[in-house]
Amino acid sequence: MPSWREPPPRWPISLLIALLVAAGFVLTLFIFYPGIMTYDARYVYNAIAEGRVGDWQSPAMTALWALIDPIAPGPAGMFLLIAALYWLAFAVLALATARYSRRLALAVPLLALMPPAFEFVGIIWRDILFADVWLLAAAFAYAGAPQAASVRVPLQALALALAVLGLLLRPNALLAAPILCAYILSPSRLRFKVLTLAYMPAVVGFYALVLVVYYGVFDATRQNPLHSILVFDLGGVTHFTKQNQFPVTFSPEQTALVTDHCYSPELWDVYWTREPCRFVMARLEGEKIFGSPALLDAWRRAVLQHPAAYLQHRLTFMATFLAGANRTLWTQDLDDPTRMVLADRPAFQALKTVDACLKPGPLLRAGSWLLLCVAVCAFVWPRRDTKSGAFALAVCGSATVYVMTFLAVGVAADFRYALWSVLAGLAGATAAAVPKAPG
Repeated sequence: MPSWREPPPRWPISLLIALLVAAGFVLTLFIFYPGIMTYDARYVYNAIAEGRVGDWQSPAMTALWALIDPIAPGPAGMFLLIAALYWLAFAVLALATARYSRRLALAVPLLALMPPAFEFVGIIWRDILFADVWLLAAAFAYAGAPQAASVRVPLQALALALAVLGLLLRPNALLAAPILCAYILSPSRLRFKVLTLAYMPAVVGFYALVLVVYYGVFDATRQNPLHSILVFDLGGVTHFTKQNQFPVTFSPEQTALVTDHCYSPELWDVYWTREPCRFVMARLEGEKIFGSPALLDAWRRAVLQHPAAYLQHRLTFMATFLAGANRTLWTQDLDDPTRMVLADRPAFQALKTVDACLKPGPLLRAGSWLLLCVAVCAFVWPRRDTKSGAFALAVCGSATVYVMTFLAVGVAADFRYALWSVLAGLAGATAAAVPKAPG
């Protein structure tokens, strides 16, 4: 019988992994099918029907959904894609781990059932698709690392394509993408010096790629999503200085609202879609300030004149994002907001109960998974020249950078925004647990 440190027999373990993954996929269908539409998802799906492409949501997701919609119309197509990518990523990761440890390999599909990861598989958000795609990219590179070039190179090419797709789904992954891509190009060891030298050129190159794809390939309409950050920041600085920083003049009653009552560190939507503060965006859009240089000038002026208030706002948001009991499951039926989605599905209701039980604890806190990723990076740093160490450092390192970018650009604190750190933490911890990382 092989010991913990001996490579296990390949076929029996592969069959067991396949059975576990298949069972997980069937369970996903049983709980979630045909998938849960969110407002963001419906916005993307309506764009397909109307033949429009904008940059508020990712044009890449719009194009991808349009491609699969004729095969499985409605939410089912995107749900099946997300679920398939999720379980394929864990399957590839398990098979790659099986080269080093049978026990760890069998644990991987079970880790995929952990609520902080699994409960999002049936919800259609681009954040879930993004996390799945990046995990699959890293898993392909990990699986190909010990293989001959004839196998490794095609897997690397596929992994790079998936990494770029993830960036196009979530452009705020711009600072994290070079870490993942550096690993894909060199999956046997993470060359830190090379990464340091190539990091900024890679960031610039990826930024240019996003612009070319969004506005060249897809010819997306500019809807100024970055200006949501400006509105959120102006609202935060207004709240902490008790002085209106927006480039419009409000009535005394409205000024009292924006200085004392409107601000919420959880989301910027209070200025856009929620009463009693919808008047803020109504004014900015009505006077054509949203999307104009005037809003950027107001933001720059507010940050330069009140840096302490800006920092207080950003730190308050980040503390809420990392430590708050933020939204997890989406449960609202979009067609009837008074009803709960999948209300007649006992399995989903059971999952909702599990979510409610875990909500007060650390498992559904973004900060817990950020700390796990940081801990994994520290643990495997001495082993970064090994296959398992490089994989763990790449996924957890990119997840750490990705989550920290929300300190500057985050406008909502939903747990889903940290999902990449959840998947990376699970995958990275598994690789870090390999008893003796092969070189």
